[in-house]
Amino acid sequence: MTNPSLEYAALTSDDLVTGEAVALDLPAASFGSRIASGLIDIIVTVISAFVVITILGSISAGSSEALVYASMVAALIVIFLVIPTTVETVTRGRSLGKLALGLRTVRDDAGPISFQHAFIRALVGFVEIYPLTGVPAFFSALLSDRGKRLGDHAAGTYVIRDRFALQLPPPVPMPYALQDWARNADITALPTPLALATRQYLSRLGEITPQARTSLGLSLAEQMRPYVAPAPPAGTPPEVFLTAVLVARRDRDLVRLQREAALRHRLFSRR
Repeated sequence: MTNPSLEYAALTSDDLVTGEAVALDLPAASFGSRIASGLIDIIVTVISAFVVITILGSISAGSSEALVYASMVAALIVIFLVIPTTVETVTRGRSLGKLALGLRTVRDDAGPISFQHAFIRALVGFVEIYPLTGVPAFFSALLSDRGKRLGDHAAGTYVIRDRFALQLPPPVPMPYALQDWARNADITALPTPLALATRQYLSRLGEITPQARTSLGLSLAEQMRPYVAPAPPAGTPPEVFLTAVLVARRDRDLVRLQREAALRHRLFSRR
């Protein structure tokens, strides 16, 4: 039988997590914006290739045919593979077209891409966009719920809107009944999956049945107790106890961060 709390511990691949274990949804770029940014990149790349090939043709006039051919191949590899890979790696997922339209490539878990991701996207992208005239990329992005072309599927990435207003819910207050208890309780750092599961459970209290609310709350409270001492007062509802733990951890972490920032300020201001 599956532990019901695990249903809430699972995050979608669009989620980032704040220090309060709040899942943030990074919206995928629209199909139109992906097409527009791709066209910008294609136009710039094709123009660059034409210019470089023309220059190489002029420079290598009179040279052996093998040398000219090797120079052309090397130039095309640099233009279509090395440069796109380098640009996306250095800019953490942005190309010229994405910069123009406020887009960015991220991993499926919403983290920044690495050289490996950028290289796979560029390699597969060359095949699906240029020799195959972009048809596979078009239909792949059209059918994907996150607009992923074949290169994104191969690399485990997708493109997000990098410019959007992020609205976080207001901070949850400490339950009045547990203010004194939380002030003196010893609450250690919580495992990330448990904190996420608890936060998701509390945010969905109004969406689940009373039976699921009770069973999930009791399960999460039982998992939470080894990290809290002393136990909450007898008869405390699970959701109240869970809320008090998360709020106490949030407030203590905030105080710690402020104290560390003040210490760094004093140390550097003396130099």
